Amino acid sequence: MTTQALSVSLQYSHSIGRGEFSGPGFRNPVAIARGADDSMYVVNRSYEYRPDGKRVTICTVDEDYIGEFARGVSTAGVTDIVTEDGSLIWPTSVALDKAGNVYVADEWLNRISMFTSDGEWLGKWGTEGSGEGEINKPSGMVVDADDNLLMVDSGNNRIQKFTKDGKFISAFGSQGTGDGEFNLPWGIDTDNDGNIYVADWRNDRIQKFDKDGKFLMKFGTSGDGEGELNRPTDVAVDRTGMIYVADWGNERMQMFDPAGKFVVLTTGDGTISKWGKDKLDANDAMWKEREIAQGIERERDFWGPVAVTADEQDRVFVVESCRNRIQVFRRQDPMFVGGGRL
Repeated sequence: MTTQALSVSLQYSHSIGRGEFSGPGFRNPVAIARGADDSMYVVNRSYEYRPDGKRVTICTVDEDYIGEFARGVSTAGVTDIVTEDGSLIWPTSVALDKAGNVYVADEWLNRISMFTSDGEWLGKWGTEGSGEGEINKPSGMVVDADDNLLMVDSGNNRIQKFTKDGKFISAFGSQGTGDGEFNLPWGIDTDNDGNIYVADWRNDRIQKFDKDGKFLMKFGTSGDGEGELNRPTDVAVDRTGMIYVADWGNERMQMFDPAGKFVVLTTGDGTISKWGKDKLDANDAMWKEREIAQGIERERDFWGPVAVTADEQDRVFVVESCRNRIQVFRRQDPMFVGGGRL
């Protein structure tokens, strides 16, 4: 369902994904980064008892499966864990640099793992702590215009900037509810001017800063009305400055204009994906079970919309952790005819 306050709208395109522990599909996806040639890097967090589902899936917007990389490690019942290079325990986010290299954050290991675009391990960095350059539960990441890495240091309630190989550059933010303060922030993005947007999760708001970390504005208050937020987990900014928020606690995604004014929201319009159809086609009995399933109409709704990103083609991608899929939308602007608006 989509509701709107202005003439700009979001048109549902298609869904990507199905529930799988390996191969074509996702298992509790939590983050996405768009790459070249319509490629996507999707981080799967999976479960403690199924570490094989923890991985990064590479696929395309048209649901062509390319491959996967990074190995999951279980933490269930283990107090002293030894992890190999490139392995994952609690992955939270993914970012790509200008060369297409892939950076994956892990909040258990408090480290960033680096890979080539094909998934070959390059290195790692990160030291647990609260000092300058140390990290505590890293979450959202984005690479800025200077090819540096901006990280949400969630446990330390701040944003840190590093070079791609982990050298500390700067930081801003502290715990609190005032302007420029955070309470367990999570998602992050930048706009074309280098401004920084942060999903301030526990404060139910989005904050905007300039590229040096100076506070510029905020929007969002606690609630479930239009423009209100309930534990927002991610934020994305498109090429025109429109802002998209994964309103996780309200099971929806909202769009705001560059000034932070509410524009439109959607609670999802998901349909069965190409991968989903392929799996059902392999067993006719599964199609019959689907036809008689109770509550199948709820399939269209978001369930755990945890991440959002936008690309240069005005497409918006919403990651649903609990439904193991990504819903794709296109921003539809009003048409102008003879100086009037349709």
